[in-house]
Amino acid sequence: TFAVPRDEVELRRIMKTATMVDGPFAYRYPRGNGVGLPLPEQIEALPVGKGELLRQGTDAVIVAIGVMVGEALAAAERLSQQGIEVSVVDARFVKPLDHELILAQAAEMPLLITAEENALQGGFGAAILELLNDAGVGTPVVRVGIPDRFVEQGTQPELRSELGLDAQGLAKRISRSLGARHAQRSSA
Repeated sequence: TFAVPRDEVELRRIMKTATMVDGPFAYRYPRGNGVGLPLPEQIEALPVGKGELLRQGTDAVIVAIGVMVGEALAAAERLSQQGIEVSVVDARFVKPLDHELILAQAAEMPLLITAEENALQGGFGAAILELLNDAGVGTPVVRVGIPDRFVEQGTQPELRSELGLDAQGLAKRISRSLGARHAQRSSA
């Protein structure tokens, strides 16, 4: 089992969940500061392998993991101002994936975007591609993550901006992808 929390509250929930699982369980600590959420007194465990639909849209779905969930929500707000409505799913778990939620969202949307602050090759987005392929779902996928190249040092905001892993970069990528898909359909 491998989980990636989106914020400090989810980190605490994942830590509690890890203590209740019989078997190996890993989670990735978010780098940097938390987002500043108040911590609840009671911490509830999460259902293993279950993601969460945080925002419902009609034009595309972003399936994000870790800190990219916050960026995805902010990108969805930006896109909404342009008349593009995007669903946002916090996958929470890289392994096991929430097959039911991801496949249901992929079946409803013309485009699925994966968002991770990890290497693209062999990463979270690749696992989503395998899931869709094995299920015979042909929804086009755009993977957003760290490319296979040397990345200079910098602050987290600087590097996310450079790599298009911030809300602005994610919104631009989605808008371009939806525009290209619309142009392909119109010319066919």
